Amino acid sequence: MHDTGLNNAGAAMPLSQSAILRQTMVDCQIRTVDVTDQRVLARMLELPREQFLPADQAHLAYSDLALLLKSAEPGKAGRWVPAPLVLARLIQGAEIKPTDKVLDIAAGTGYSSALLAGLAAQVHALESEEQLFEALRSNFERLALANAHAHLGPLAVGLPDEGPFDVILINGKVAANLEALFAQLADGGRLLALESVAGDLSGRAGKAVRYAKAGQAIGYRVLFDAASPLLREFRQSEQFTFG
Repeated sequence: MHDTGLNNAGAAMPLSQSAILRQTMVDCQIRTVDVTDQRVLARMLELPREQFLPADQAHLAYSDLALLLKSAEPGKAGRWVPAPLVLARLIQGAEIKPTDKVLDIAAGTGYSSALLAGLAAQVHALESEEQLFEALRSNFERLALANAHAHLGPLAVGLPDEGPFDVILINGKVAANLEALFAQLADGGRLLALESVAGDLSGRAGKAVRYAKAGQAIGYRVLFDAASPLLREFRQSEQFTFG
């Protein structure tokens, strides 16, 4: 496995420049899409996104683009990091409380999890690609995030031994295989994800959705439109055995 620089990201960007770019991102991207939660805005202002990206992508950290974290593992597709404005709107839609326990799925190198760690009591980050998981764990240690925990395993299985969770956030688009995750939601829990659009021939169109659990019932509402690649583990054709 060659070194992709995932653990040495952001070194080329001076701190003052990073802070200016974060302020611009929040003012020109995040606030303009009706993100008004002051806790979310403050957390995005204080966390350097470039530190979670390979060095050759650090200059794109505060663009409005989704970015691909490439994997050197054979057969692995890597992980798409949602655009900051999409992630901010998903997190706002989760209405995270300081007492919440959160499961962050397809966590990549940990940017979304680190954001969540500043908002919730406890965050469990799940990643299925080993190379990204190692970067995820290293980033938690580097930032001394005592309330963030890294896990390696299948995304659609979740972390049943760590649940129930008040919030489950999926960093990508899903089409099926959410049953095990619904079972891990606490009563009153919320699951946020991007969902495929029926009949979309491009395979990229999607909508951000929020599921909410009340007793055994699962409510559902659409939050906004957002394009994203489909996560392999949540395709219609995938079959999983849970137990």
